[in-house]
Amino acid sequence: MPNRPSNSAAYGMKINLHIPNIPGSFMRIAKAVADANATIDIVEMLSDNGPFKKRCVHINCNSIEHEKEVVRVIAELEGVQIDEIIDKTIEYHINGKMEIKGFSPLVSKSDLSIAYTPGVARPCKVIAADKEQAYNLTCKGNTVAIVTDGTAVLGLGDIGPEAALPVMEGKCLLFKEFAGVDAVPICVATKDPDEIVKLVKFLAPTYGGINLEDISAPRCFEIENRLKQELDIPVFHDDQHGTAIVTLAALYNALKVTNKKITDIKAVVCGLGSAGTACAKMFHNAGLSNLIGVDKFGAINSKTDCGDNPAFKWFQENTNPNNESGTLDEVLKGADLFLGVSAPGILSIDAVKSMNENAIIFAMANPVPEIMPELASEFVGVMATGRSDYPNQINNVLAFPGLFRGALDCRATAITEGMKLAAAQAIADIVGEDLATNYIIPSPLDPAVAQKVAQAVKTQAINEGVGQIHPTPAPTFNKLEF
Repeated sequence: MPNRPSNSAAYGMKINLHIPNIPGSFMRIAKAVADANATIDIVEMLSDNGPFKKRCVHINCNSIEHEKEVVRVIAELEGVQIDEIIDKTIEYHINGKMEIKGFSPLVSKSDLSIAYTPGVARPCKVIAADKEQAYNLTCKGNTVAIVTDGTAVLGLGDIGPEAALPVMEGKCLLFKEFAGVDAVPICVATKDPDEIVKLVKFLAPTYGGINLEDISAPRCFEIENRLKQELDIPVFHDDQHGTAIVTLAALYNALKVTNKKITDIKAVVCGLGSAGTACAKMFHNAGLSNLIGVDKFGAINSKTDCGDNPAFKWFQENTNPNNESGTLDEVLKGADLFLGVSAPGILSIDAVKSMNENAIIFAMANPVPEIMPELASEFVGVMATGRSDYPNQINNVLAFPGLFRGALDCRATAITEGMKLAAAQAIADIVGEDLATNYIIPSPLDPAVAQKVAQAVKTQAINEGVGQIHPTPAPTFNKLEF
């Protein structure tokens, strides 16, 4: 099977065409598109009158270059005229993806006097007397700030706060759609950890939780750790812990499929940035002791010069019990698990074949994984990626909406290791009796996921004493003082 990226709606376009109104004319277009390895998704009939008919053809490709090639092929067809080409993804983002909308009526003077002056002064006084009432009388209790500096956006790197905004808006949509949590994108024009910490602390009174996003390592570790220490609301860096939670859930089920135990396996983590380090720490906390971290210079061991890199120091102090050294290919021999959060195409098929029988491959580099499933699947027990066009997609959206829903519902003051482990187990359990080689993780669109994760997180938070069973009740008429 060719090692070619799959077509996706992310590279979709709409082409408005004039074509001869004779039998078979559209078949020529369909064949040309197929020969160009693109996919026709939808065909809209715009007009059938006269010597020409009009069609709007929705076509999915695999890259911008592929889109251009498909347009060229269609334009070369005799008698076919291209009227307009619309990029579906760019069109979707015009004017952004979200809005602020009130849910209280504002249609009369009475409504206005309650919602704003003079009535709004009354809840202000209640909150001034008891700050906890901000959770009941404002949006605070259901609102999360998504904070980024735009330095580590998806696979794009340091693109700046303005360019990061579409991703943050998308995150807001996922929070709302899957868990009913309101989220606000905050893209900051500074890379200074001190400034970011200061800014978030100033903003904290407005929000029930803070979701840090797309901040480059190693600054992300310092920023999160400081905010966790200095704030009394949950602080969560999704690139680290969201990835780790879902990856651990996938590992739990992959181990069931391959009939292995987490305490017995050898694992290699390739890519020691924020996600790789967080995954390794969660694996370690879950009982995986024989774990080796590998970066571009090789395995981290007792002789590695870690400098001031906190991730490298953690790997040096907590992993590689046999003090192995060498390249990725060398330390992967006899391993049961490869976790890649690194770069495309770096895992060779020979290295895969050197792993233990029924090995587990989590190749999570996006959009192109460390090894394509077409190449590796026949040699391993379980294959997973971060992509939606292959089975076993390891996707953060399985974790963060439900995790914050549960934390907000019990007014948790922090996100603990126990809460993250509970979330991972809840995600794994959803698969249940349907567990199979190509189904180790539930679909991101499964509506049960966020609900079950929220309940597990809420229960764990209360058990650990960082959440409340009965948060401060809202004031009632009988309790107001006149």
